[in-house]
Amino acid sequence: MIRGIGIDVVAVPRMRRWLEDETLLRRYFADREREAIYERRDGAALSLAARFAAKEAFAKALGTGFRGFGLRDVWVVNDALGKPELHVIGPAEQALHRIGGSKLWLSLTHEQEHAIAMVVIEG
Repeated sequence: MIRGIGIDVVAVPRMRRWLEDETLLRRYFADREREAIYERRDGAALSLAARFAAKEAFAKALGTGFRGFGLRDVWVVNDALGKPELHVIGPAEQALHRIGGSKLWLSLTHEQEHAIAMVVIEG
């Protein structure tokens, strides 16, 4: 059963500016996310935008926004085949379980100037 659906779009130029501010990146992105972003070099801003959109889409799928947890409690990693996976810990995981969620589905896409993420919470 679907417990929530969220979608978000992020402007890539905004993320290009964020790449110049390590403090900002540390505030919003987990260590493993930043490592993956830096590995993409020319595609770093696209990757950053997609990951940020995924965090926002998750909060929207919950229906609560970021009440009670932070952006670093939600992160995106790619599996061996490159498929993005959304992971949650601590308060974000508790929020997921409160609405009866047990599985997260994530889809990311991006073009030159925009990245979009869609999250489905299944329970």
